[in-house]
Amino acid sequence: MRGPVAGGGPWLLALHSSSDSLGVGLQRLGAAEPERLACFPLGRSLSNGLFESIEAVLPASAWPDLGRLAVATGPGGFTGTRLTVVLARTLAQQLEVPLDGVSSFLLMARRLLTGPDPPGAGPFWLVQDLPRRGVVAGLYAADPARPGGVVELEVPRLHRSAGELGDTPVHAARVDLPDDVLQLLTLSEAIAAAGLDAPWQPVLPLYPTSPVEALPC
Repeated sequence: MRGPVAGGGPWLLALHSSSDSLGVGLQRLGAAEPERLACFPLGRSLSNGLFESIEAVLPASAWPDLGRLAVATGPGGFTGTRLTVVLARTLAQQLEVPLDGVSSFLLMARRLLTGPDPPGAGPFWLVQDLPRRGVVAGLYAADPARPGGVVELEVPRLHRSAGELGDTPVHAARVDLPDDVLQLLTLSEAIAAAGLDAPWQPVLPLYPTSPVEALPC
């Protein structure tokens, strides 16, 4: 695969592992287009292939040239999401650069809103079915005043069924790589352009469920 072009300003690196694949995006801070978008179908091998995959996009020797990081915080697999979030937090802390943590559902919402067949006016749910457990749902809407033009009205959480969501329109939550990595790069650029703080400390994996968690009575 083609490596990044030498020279230019600092890099923005985006990581997304909220599905069975790892998405990696790279562009110069302030650039209009990404330098690289890549998808690695690592599955359960993420822990072994994470560094090698990222280095295929940006060699570790160039990581000191990072000026900003962005990471999808889930919902997603427990191990996969945690690995990239921990790596992004560690790099942001050591390199002293901003880190944007964005839920994978928010990235889907922006992709839908900017796509060829956007949802109608008003809020809409993104829903992921969990067999025998319920549904994970987050509520979203267009908001031109927010970076990226989208707002998360309700963070994804577990519901007993989609029937709890009322009459608000519902759309299936599906990760689409590398398109969702492009959304992550775009949102991170918008947050940077707005001058918003992006400390690494609050960026944590989003876990609507856990292996030992039960729905509330």
